[in-house]
Amino acid sequence: MTHLGNCLLSIKPQEKSEGLQLNFQQNVDDAMTVLPKLATGLDVNVRFTSVSDFEYTPECSVFDLLGIPLYHGWLVDPQSPEAVSAVGKLSYNQLVEKIITCKHSSDPNLVTEGLIAEQFLETTAAQLTYHGLCELTAAAKEDELSVFFRNNHFSTMTKHKSHLYLLVTDQGFLQEEQVVWESLHNVDGDSCFCDSDFHLSHSLGKSPVAEGAGSSPEKQLQVDQDYLIALSLQQQQQPQGMLGLSDLELAQQLQQEEYQQQQAVQPVQTRAPSPQGRGATSGRPAGERRQRSKPEPDCVLL
Repeated sequence: MTHLGNCLLSIKPQEKSEGLQLNFQQNVDDAMTVLPKLATGLDVNVRFTSVSDFEYTPECSVFDLLGIPLYHGWLVDPQSPEAVSAVGKLSYNQLVEKIITCKHSSDPNLVTEGLIAEQFLETTAAQLTYHGLCELTAAAKEDELSVFFRNNHFSTMTKHKSHLYLLVTDQGFLQEEQVVWESLHNVDGDSCFCDSDFHLSHSLGKSPVAEGAGSSPEKQLQVDQDYLIALSLQQQQQPQGMLGLSDLELAQQLQQEEYQQQQAVQPVQTRAPSPQGRGATSGRPAGERRQRSKPEPDCVLL
């Protein structure tokens, strides 16, 4: 951040007119005020008309002054004219306000328009559309370093041989020397990892450090995900009354339910004749066996 501050202060205005110089100095002051926010995150507001279209805020002045392109891929598909009309040239914050206003309107046309806009936000919750991805690929310059904004995250992006890549900065890949870039070629997040030369990385989790640790971050993540899924399924299959019980209490409750089920079935079992092999004796009088062969009445009084 100190380096960025020095870079901002070293920039000289290209225009010599007094008005433009004052405007430039104001932008520098705004950028210097925003710099401390880089430690926690910047507030930017996208527009859905262009990959480089953001509502201008003091935060954007940092990128403008340093000459760093700022992109996003959250665009409306032009093949959906209803969505294009509902979203228009509004920013994200303006669109949310419009949806709230339209849904409480008495005009059915405004209500419909608000529902269409709301559906657009719901179906593009990943904040990246295929139309936006195509426009992003076309707008980015070859081997240009830029910043890509998505889901409140800023990523370093570059374009190499007409393909987009994001710099991998996750702490879990700190020891993975062959993982430097992550491809950005679809909306669903099915990406590939590459090394510093943009060659596909096949050694994920096989570095000496990872082997010495016993498991790679990816394997550990898979184990955690499997555990969470198993825990979720267990909670779904578990009766509602048993949630929050200890192991001992759960075992006691299950044992009590099993005992009650056995007690409910016990009268029926005593009336049913036990299967015996030919020539076997039961130890009971023969008259009792002959009585059991008679058809039982429909009702039994206990």
